[in-house]
This record gives sequence, C-alpha cells and structure tokens, in this order.
Amino acid sequence: MILCCGESLIDMIPCSTDSGQSGFIPHPGGSVYNTAIALGRLGANVGLLTGLSTDLFGKQLSDFLVSSNVHISYAVTSGRPTTLAFVNFVDGHATYHFYDENSAGKMLALDDMPNLEPNVSALFFGGISLACEPGAKAYSSFFEREKNDRPTMLDLNIRPGFITDKKTYRNRLEKMMSNADIVKVSEEDIGWLFPSYIAMDDKISMILDRGPSVVVLTHGANGATGYHKSGYDVHVPAYDVPAVDTIGAGDSFNAGVLSYLFRQEMLSVRAIGQIGLEMLKEAVIHGSKVAAFTVTRSGANPPWAREIQ
Repeated sequence: MILCCGESLIDMIPCSTDSGQSGFIPHPGGSVYNTAIALGRLGANVGLLTGLSTDLFGKQLSDFLVSSNVHISYAVTSGRPTTLAFVNFVDGHATYHFYDENSAGKMLALDDMPNLEPNVSALFFGGISLACEPGAKAYSSFFEREKNDRPTMLDLNIRPGFITDKKTYRNRLEKMMSNADIVKVSEEDIGWLFPSYIAMDDKISMILDRGPSVVVLTHGANGATGYHKSGYDVHVPAYDVPAVDTIGAGDSFNAGVLSYLFRQEMLSVRAIGQIGLEMLKEAVIHGSKVAAFTVTRSGANPPWAREIQ
C-alpha cells in the first residue's frame, strides 16, 4: 500500500446561483488528499493518513475517499472542524483563502501517528500539512521515524501564505528532501527555495546533492522534467488540452508518477535509485497524462484508470 500523509480539506469553488448572485460549492480537496484520490482511481492500493472531522464536511471527505477506493483506516478522526479553502480564479489559475484555525488536520500530534502495518510499502508527503503547526511537526517527525523502512516521495507544493516561521519551515523541507527518494517541485517552489540568479540546472543539482535519487520539476503548461542523481534528465512536454482550471493538476501528476512506478514494481528504494532513463520518462509521461485529464474538469476530479487507457 502507498500511504499518503497530509491534509484533507474542502475547496469552496465559486459558482453562479439561480438568483444571479455568486456562491460556492464544497468539493473535497487538499494536495495530499487529491493525490490519494487519484491513486485510488488509477488502481493503486492506497491509504490516507490525515485528520478528519466528524462534521458534515468530514463526512463528505471520508465518503469521497471510500468511493475512490482509498483506505481510511489510518485517518485520525476528531470533533474539530474541517479546513475550508475558498477559491478565487484569475485567468484559470486558482488562489486560496483558508479557514484552518483549530482544525482536525492542523491539530494532529505525533501521538496520533499510527504504527504501520507491513503492507505499507511506500509513503507520500507534502502540501500545507508541512507548514501549519502543530500538525507539520507531527508529520515531519513521522517521516523521520518511518523513512528508513520504505521509499518516500515528497511534493514541496509551497504555499507562502501559510508560512509563519520561514527558518523552521525551510529547515524542515531541507531535512525531508535529504531523506526522500523522490522530490517533486514546481517552478514556483524553486523560486521560493533559491535566489533568482542561480541557474535552474544548478538549483536542481543542489536538491539532488542533498540526497534524493529523483527530482521531478513541473513547468505548468510547458511540461515536466525528470532528473536522476546519476546525471541524466528527460523533458516531457505537456498535453495540449482545453483547461477548465488547474486545481489538483500537480496532485494528479504525483499520482500518475507513483501509480506507474507501483504498477511496474519499481516503488522501492533500490529500484528508484537504479531507475533508467526510459522508465523515468514513462513515469513522467504518465504523470503528465493524468494531470492533463484533471485540468479539463472543474475542481480536483482526477481520472479513473479506464479513462486513460
């Protein structure tokens, strides 16, 4: 099983009402949550470690997980409220306003983190769950506890608006990057991590030098590039599709890469360390294909395996 570890929340998507006034429709979301949903739909055996509320939105989140074939036995349930993210679109790109105080996800503690069964064979981390205390400390401590026993993937997915202590957050990400097997970054993530005057290839080399075997850099509409610690890289152009919005695109990309490696029995520390150029290319292509399907639909609504055959 791939266990995704991180936030689940409700995306409040703007819409028009019959009266002509603007309103919002609640959609299940959250970066790590979306990755788990996509993995379940793509046929991977996947679970989600997250904080779920007993409120009506928590019920919506858990029902959607089950309907997408995601195991919820590792979810931590409480009476705290669900995080809400109100979405605003500018030229098709989403910006967010979060309501997260004292939420079921944010308030997770290390004591809440479970002991893992032997069938948990890989771990995925990322998103705002690594920026919001005290839950961020719990997730990073859990990562530190489990990293030596199974391969890990880290998606930085940096949201500057959530960062209250840049030094602590940066130190956390750097430590996790040094111990992850796969690191996924966007151009926006790279811009936050490094000064603009450093060349992109040098920035990627600085990440690889920290320890991961693979770094995948996404360029939005310009595709994605996979880099291996051995020194080779491969670029894959984005699929040309009519985009409705970009919500969940990066999360679906993560799931596409992981599900491909899972299906090829390449999701181990040894296999990732020795992955060849063609296999890395195929994984990035599959991630790009899954992301392309997602952007053609409103909200984070990744495809099922049958839709991308």
